[in-house]
Amino acid sequence: MNHPLSPPLQVFLIEDSSLVRELLIESFADIPGIMLVGHADSEDEALDQLALHPCDILILDIQLRQGNGISLLRRLSSDSQHDRQIRIIFSNNVSKGYHRLAEQLGVQYFFDKTSEFTDMRELLEQLGSSAAPTRTPSAD
Repeated sequence: MNHPLSPPLQVFLIEDSSLVRELLIESFADIPGIMLVGHADSEDEALDQLALHPCDILILDIQLRQGNGISLLRRLSSDSQHDRQIRIIFSNNVSKGYHRLAEQLGVQYFFDKTSEFTDMRELLEQLGSSAAPTRTPSAD
């Protein structure tokens, strides 16, 4: 998938588990071409923070401390500022019903938190490298 975005890609994470959130934040720190611009653990906090910190990539869980990821996606759908986001769900709730609903709400990628962490990280590495500026050798 080709995403014409400027480096570094701004990532916003919405995850209610502090343990999982810290693991993801630590993992994202060493991926070239992406930068974490914020995180939240609830639907309302995410909306407030996203208004202050627009992002290119939105990673969210379905279960949140308050509200849920599906409701958040519905609310974001009414705001054109979020139209170009790459949306990724990273969740334990992986039923076909959630997949279908998420796709209808603009989610391009859906990863199972229990078994597809590496796959999501590889996607972020790929997106980061495609957004990273290419270096040209300097003429000395």
